[in-house]
Amino acid sequence: MELPASPAALPPALLNDRRVAEALARRDVGAVFALAHDEAGISFNRISEACGIRAERVSQMAKGHGTVTSLSGLERVADGLRVSGRDLGLAERPWESAGSRTPLQHQEDGEDPMKRRDVLRGALAAGLAGPGLAALTTTRHDIDTALAADHTTSDLGFWESTAERYGYGYHGQAPADVLSNLAEDFGELKVLLDRPQTVKGRATLCYVTGQMAGMVAIVLHDLGQHREAHRWFRTAGRAAEQSGDNLLHAWVLGREAMVPLNYGAPQAAAQLAEQARHLAGDKPSAAAALASAVASRAYAIGGHTEKARLAVADVESLAERLTPQQHADTWFGYPMQKHHVHMSQALTLLGETDRAYETQTRALELSRAPSHMTRALIAIDQAACRAHDGDRAEAAHIAARAYGGLPASYRTGLTHTRALALYRRLPSDTPGLDQLADALGIAI
Repeated sequence: MELPASPAALPPALLNDRRVAEALARRDVGAVFALAHDEAGISFNRISEACGIRAERVSQMAKGHGTVTSLSGLERVADGLRVSGRDLGLAERPWESAGSRTPLQHQEDGEDPMKRRDVLRGALAAGLAGPGLAALTTTRHDIDTALAADHTTSDLGFWESTAERYGYGYHGQAPADVLSNLAEDFGELKVLLDRPQTVKGRATLCYVTGQMAGMVAIVLHDLGQHREAHRWFRTAGRAAEQSGDNLLHAWVLGREAMVPLNYGAPQAAAQLAEQARHLAGDKPSAAAALASAVASRAYAIGGHTEKARLAVADVESLAERLTPQQHADTWFGYPMQKHHVHMSQALTLLGETDRAYETQTRALELSRAPSHMTRALIAIDQAACRAHDGDRAEAAHIAARAYGGLPASYRTGLTHTRALALYRRLPSDTPGLDQLADALGIAI
C-alpha cells in the first residue's frame, strides 16, 4: 500500500536510528521531534502541521519540556511522522502495511496469554537473526513503554510553564484565538488528571488546572460569554480548592466577581469579591488587591458610596505594599497599570473625576504598548468623566472613536457592554450620539 504523503515523514535512515527507537519506546515524543529537526532538517512548523500540535509546543517538547500523553495525540504523532503504531505502543495505524508487521504484531488485542507465549516461542525458535530478534525487540519496547508511562514530573513542569506563558495575556492575539489554544491544551491536560499521582503532584496539577480554567473563564468573559465564564470559574474554583492554595482560590473568586460586575449584577459581584477578600486574608497579595479593587467598583456601581471609598482606600494601601513579583504584569499579578484601570472606573463612578483623570493618565503612562481592550476601556472611562462634568458631546465623540476604532474581534463582550452603558446614560439630544450609536450598531 502506498503511504499518503506527510510533510514530516521521517526518512528510513532516521526510522532505523537506535536513538529514535529508544525515544519511541519511552514515548519521548520531544526527543523524536528534536532528532527529526536536527538530523533530518524537518522544521517544527512541518511537524506541527503533520501532527496537529502547535509549533510553539513542538519546539518546547523538542527542548525537553513536556511530552504528548493522550492516546489521540500519540496517534497524530505516529501518523504525522509515519512511525509504526507498534513503536509507540498503539494499534496498527490505517496506513501501515500488514505484510511489514512482526509475528507479535499480528496478534489481536486481548488474545489468550498462552497463545502469545507460543507465538513468541515460535518466533525465537526461528532464530535471533530474523523474526526472533524482532519479536524480542517488540517485547522490550512494550516493557520500556510501560516503565516510561508515568511522565508526571516532566509533564507538570511543562504545564506550569504553559500556564505561566498564558498568564501574560493576549499579546496582540485575538481573544478567540487564545481561547482556541487553551481548549486544545486542556485536551492534553485532562490525561494527567485521570492518572494516579502523589499528593504533591496532585496538588500541583490542581493548581495548574485552576490557573488554566481561570484563564479560559477570563477570555470567555472578555468575549461576552458570561454564563459560560461563570461555569469555568466554578471549575477553576474547585481545582484551586483541591490544590489547597487559598490565594489561588481568592484570585479565581476575584476574577469571577468581574463577570457580574461588568454585566449588570453589582450586588453579586460584591459578594464574590468579599469572599475573595476573606480567603486572601490580611497579608498583602495580588489576589487581595484584586478583590478589593473589584469590591470598590461593585459598591460604586451599586450606589454604596462609603463602602466603595473604604475599598478604594484598602486597595491603594495594598498596592503600595506588594512585592515586584506580586506587581507582575500578568493575569495572576496586580500590576500598577491594571490598578489604575480599576481605579479609573471606581473613581469615575464615584464622581471623583479629577482623581479619575489622573489615574487614567497613569494607566496609559505605565503601559508600554496598551492592548486594544485596555486603551478602549480607559477611553470610555474618560468619556464617562466628561459626561459627568457636563461635556456630553465630547463624551460621545471620545467613546465613538475609541469603540469604533477597535478591530472587529474586540468590539464584543466587555468593550461593547461598557460603551453601550455610556450610550444609555447620555441624553438622546447629545451632539455626536449618532456616531456612538453607529459604532455600536444601534439604529436611531
